[in-house]
Amino acid sequence: MSEELSVRVDGHVGVLEIHRPPNNHFDRGLLGELADAAEELAGSGGCRALVLCSEGRNFCAGMDFAAGGVGDDPVRTLGAIYGQGLRLFSLPVPVVAAVQGTAVGGGLGLACAADFRVAAPSTRFHANFGLLGLHQGFGLSVSLPGIVGRQRAADMLYTARRVSGAEAHAIGLADLLVDEGAVRRAAVDHARSIAASAPLAVRSMRSTLRADLLAALPAALDREVVEQVRLLGTKDNQAGIAASLDRVRPTFTGE
Repeated sequence: MSEELSVRVDGHVGVLEIHRPPNNHFDRGLLGELADAAEELAGSGGCRALVLCSEGRNFCAGMDFAAGGVGDDPVRTLGAIYGQGLRLFSLPVPVVAAVQGTAVGGGLGLACAADFRVAAPSTRFHANFGLLGLHQGFGLSVSLPGIVGRQRAADMLYTARRVSGAEAHAIGLADLLVDEGAVRRAAVDHARSIAASAPLAVRSMRSTLRADLLAALPAALDREVVEQVRLLGTKDNQAGIAASLDRVRPTFTGE
């Protein structure tokens, strides 16, 4: 395992921490490590719930499009990344995400792959794809509407506005809203409360509750790849990335 991911076991709770501060961008390699570790913990029988957390100011800023994260073969790159994401959605035990700072883009998708999200008032959930001239990814086409409802998901995606921790809690995107600095501790405590239930029953219930999501994800991920690749390199995408680097609001032309 690389130095970019650490794993520890706290009783029946496995804690996986990403170490790419401050923004914890992911790539296929990191997500593959994360999925491998999570599957190993879940398959051991000793871990009944998992906590996903990260080091630094922000939970996760997704893939670094501005740094050319898709490479020369975006279909292959995105397909590989979302394939690892599907493994995280498909874990047999519940996952609690400790979301500090911002969960943006694919980082929001990663947070929504978990069963529960713990946030603080300063947390921001940001589906920023519209500001980059891109289609949403990481399964958000189905995971986000399933969590907050179709209308709220559409609002978040179309406007690309930041959702505060308080609003996220009000609309069900954050399951727990806790004091600043208490996010990780609360996530572990919530995972412990899950782990106190009968483990076979919890796995069975989770399998039933996530069946529709898992059935819809493969087709949704395929479409997300197609649409993201189609929009990559458009003038709007170029303008969005440039504006993101300059920290200004982009002006789009529809080209």
